[in-house]
Amino acid sequence: MSETHAQIQIQRPMRADARRNYEKLVAAALAVFADQGTSASLEAVAERAGVGIGTLYRHFPTRQALLEAVYADEVEAMARAAGDLADCAPWDAVAEWFHQYVGFAATKRALMDMMLEAAPDSDVLATCRTTLSRAGNELIGRAQAAGVVRPDVEFIDVARMVGQIGVAPNTDQEQKERMLGIVLDGLRPRP
Repeated sequence: MSETHAQIQIQRPMRADARRNYEKLVAAALAVFADQGTSASLEAVAERAGVGIGTLYRHFPTRQALLEAVYADEVEAMARAAGDLADCAPWDAVAEWFHQYVGFAATKRALMDMMLEAAPDSDVLATCRTTLSRAGNELIGRAQAAGVVRPDVEFIDVARMVGQIGVAPNTDQEQKERMLGIVLDGLRPRP
């Protein structure tokens, strides 16, 4: 369990079966929310995870707690993906990570919107923002040091543009890829 999850969990070790149930619930919630939206019933989440509703509520006493756990899990996956690209050439790492970021933005926007509405000052949101920024800044910084990304580029600017591509209405995957290509081309140093 990562630092972000530890911050939203009670600070005590979980038994192995409890950890498995927690992980199944987070994965099931992501799938159910992706299929049915973030207002999907918690019973549907428990059913998809193969556990009872009582088990869900023991881990996540509120919908907000479940949303935060799903969001934190997805942010952690993006941060791990950045680390996994450390052995790639700097430009390839940036390009690959932002391709993944488009998908992340597309599926996580509803989660974040609902969390912001319920708790705009959430510690989980702040921690996730820091985790994601750290991962993105490391990738951008490495690419800038290698001379393959403009020195005036900041992660937050690129993340906002790429995030908007991910949630752009009425766009198919081909158009999203084309728009991302334009953004990535804009990151390259000018002659």
